[in-house]
Amino acid sequence: MAISLGFISLFGVSAMDGILLISYIRRNLDHGHRIDAAVIAAGDTRMRQIFMTGLSACIGLVPAAISTGIGSQVQQPLACVIVGGMLLSPICSLTVIPIFARLFMARDARAPQPAPAPEGGKAAA
Repeated sequence: MAISLGFISLFGVSAMDGILLISYIRRNLDHGHRIDAAVIAAGDTRMRQIFMTGLSACIGLVPAAISTGIGSQVQQPLACVIVGGMLLSPICSLTVIPIFARLFMARDARAPQPAPAPEGGKAAA
C-alpha cells in the first residue's frame, strides 16, 4: 500500500514538471523561436526548479528511507520509492520530454494551417 502511494506522489510531481516544461517550450515557440532554440531555452529555464523539486523531496525523506527504528517498516518503502524516483525523475524529465517535444512539436509547426472561413451572412445593423 505504501509503495503505491509513493508511486502516485512521484507520478504527480513528474507530471507537473513535464507540463511546466512543455508550457515553457510552447511559450518560446509562440515568441517566434525555432523548435531547437525553444526546447533548449525551456530546459535551461526550468532545470533549476526541476532539480530543486527532486532534491528537496530526497533530502526530506532520506532519514525515513534509512531508518531502522520502531515503525520504520511502514514508512521505509514509501520513502525509498520517493527518494529513488526523485533522483531519477529530473534526469528523465530533462532528457525524454525535450526529445519528444522536438519530434512532435516540430510536426505541429510544419502542418499547414487551415485558411480562415470567409465571413458571410447578414451585416449587423
